Amino acid sequence: MVNSLNWFEIPAKDFKRATTFYAKVLSAQILVDPNPNMQYAYFPSDPQKGGFGGAIAGGENFVPAMTGTTVYLDGGNDLSVPLGKVESAGGKVILPKTAIGDNRGFIALFIDTEGNKVGFHSMG
Repeated sequence: MVNSLNWFEIPAKDFKRATTFYAKVLSAQILVDPNPNMQYAYFPSDPQKGGFGGAIAGGENFVPAMTGTTVYLDGGNDLSVPLGKVESAGGKVILPKTAIGDNRGFIALFIDTEGNKVGFHSMG
């Protein structure tokens, strides 16, 4: 096993609102799956460089939550950049940029437009 995680899904009540939120916060293209039988949109990823991916998922089996597992998205070179976009995009910051120890970087937590607790991690 190379990575302990290989996929994640962030549930959405309002799929369009969620994809708009994450595209704005991450300054990234969120690729909506054209399958008419599901609501699924992919976050950018590069498996060729050892990365893994995830998606925004809508539907009755995808229920947003503030409890349980927390997904930490890549905050880039400085997580202050995407974190600074959270509130203007409709989310709420609940933990500002916080150091997590020597050579382990920084984290921050926010609530997205759907009611999910999500984090950012970066080394800067």
